[in-house]
Amino acid sequence: MTQASGHASFRVQIYYEDTDHSGLVYHANYLKYFERAREHLLGVSELVRLLEQDGIGFVVYKCEMTFREGAVFGDTLEIRTTPSKESEFRLSFKQDVYRGDKLLVQGLVQMVCVDREKKLVRVPSSVIDRL
Repeated sequence: MTQASGHASFRVQIYYEDTDHSGLVYHANYLKYFERAREHLLGVSELVRLLEQDGIGFVVYKCEMTFREGAVFGDTLEIRTTPSKESEFRLSFKQDVYRGDKLLVQGLVQMVCVDREKKLVRVPSSVIDRL
């Protein structure tokens, strides 16, 4: 994961198993790539600490995706993630997929913060500071 021009960058190698019968990356796999990029952005150890010690986690509230062009076996993709705070309870992640300079998929994932009982809670300041 690297940081550049207001966004964090995460690379994904496309394997044969990522593709469908058409030879393109199966659409749902982009959600997995987005998830990995967000985990790396926030830090896996911090996410584990939040869950185990503070009883706080994140769930998807809303997700939008626009497909411009498909990726194929052998491609190396870059997931560019730009986070923003939408409210005291919700974070937004603009997540775009590039092959080189070519935009393939545009994504927007909104996450809310919940406690162990799955009740809405404020996003911790430690998370805001990381973003």
